[in-house]
Amino acid sequence: MQFLKALFWFLILGLVAAFAVTNWHPVEIHLWSGLVADVNLPFLLLIVYLGGLLPVLAIYHTVRWRNRSRIAMLERTIEDLRPAPSPAPVPVADPEPAPPAPPEAPATTPSVAS
Repeated sequence: MQFLKALFWFLILGLVAAFAVTNWHPVEIHLWSGLVADVNLPFLLLIVYLGGLLPVLAIYHTVRWRNRSRIAMLERTIEDLRPAPSPAPVPVADPEPAPPAPPEAPATTPSVAS
């Protein structure tokens, strides 16, 4: 899997390099007050790409940080609301053992006179 990942990135880098080599000519950008800037096309495309990527990346990381802090706060709240486990009571040993119970007498049934 690592090999395929590296192959993919080398393929992308090769396509970008081929594009940059074949399109390496200056582009005129007309600015205010008659100023003209000559910028190479690959550099201009890189600036435009980063101009679109960086704000979205900043928003993504901000939302991710906010959600992680909110989840941590909720987990702390749950731990505070959960009752603490009470320790098991320690058994107390009797100082004197109880005397044995006396044996029961057999039950007698009354006889019926006829």
